[in-house]
Amino acid sequence: MSNIKLFEEKKVRSVYNEQEAKWYFAVQDVVQILTDSSDVKQYIKKMLSRDEQLKSNWGTICTLVEMKAADGKLRKIQAANTENVLRLIQSIPSPKAEPFKQWLAQVGAERIAEIEDPELAQARIRATYKAKGYSDAWIEKRIRGIQVRDELTNEWKHRGVKEGKEYSILTAEISKATFGIMPSEYKSLKGLTKPSENLRDHMTDLELIFTMLGEASTTEIAKNKNAQGFIENQKAAKAGGKIAGNARKELEKKSGTKIVSKQNFKNLDNPKELKDNKDLR
Repeated sequence: MSNIKLFEEKKVRSVYNEQEAKWYFAVQDVVQILTDSSDVKQYIKKMLSRDEQLKSNWGTICTLVEMKAADGKLRKIQAANTENVLRLIQSIPSPKAEPFKQWLAQVGAERIAEIEDPELAQARIRATYKAKGYSDAWIEKRIRGIQVRDELTNEWKHRGVKEGKEYSILTAEISKATFGIMPSEYKSLKGLTKPSENLRDHMTDLELIFTMLGEASTTEIAKNKNAQGFIENQKAAKAGGKIAGNARKELEKKSGTKIVSKQNFKNLDNPKELKDNKDLR
């Protein structure tokens, strides 16, 4: 489970390790927040030179964890769990140290509560989208889409598909079969240029529905065919996407309106439900 947490409006990349039941935080993000340094790597070097004990245990305190880099690609970066982040804070004189400690405790408590009651996680997501100006109807579809996606990736995980590149390839196969374009082309069509801009957060109601249909169909085919490994699951992805693609084409034929739209949620100054528009095809 990957996520981006906010501390005083600044992003902290993080990953939750289910087996260890621990959050891992990007070390560079933590140091940047506490120091406001213009050169985080150089600051870390100086910090290690001042603290010999920290330097000798650096390999234990920091571990390489796959997270999204600035270019949007997954890369292995230095990360530390909550306990080890607290150790880092000891070597960084900062007025933000105490508030950051409290923030770490809050993040951990929220995750424990969400594991015990998954509805809390959904409530948090709903509140986040609501604050951004999304409509209730759209939010419900987005939440359901997240659930469908989780079901699919859980199947991939159990069926020997590797996270990262292989997940991306299979997702692209579903998109291509469902909408006729790859996710990168889809983002370009909607004018999304930043790696942090999530394509699904800019989809219309119908785009979300057909995305769910493609992924739910892929999950069902993978289960029934007992697809194992990347190649077999790639076939399932193409087949699942084709089911959604055929349904999309049939609706377009009957309604006279294209489903794939240029519309997006980049401007929510006047929040209202995004509706399909025949002029944007």
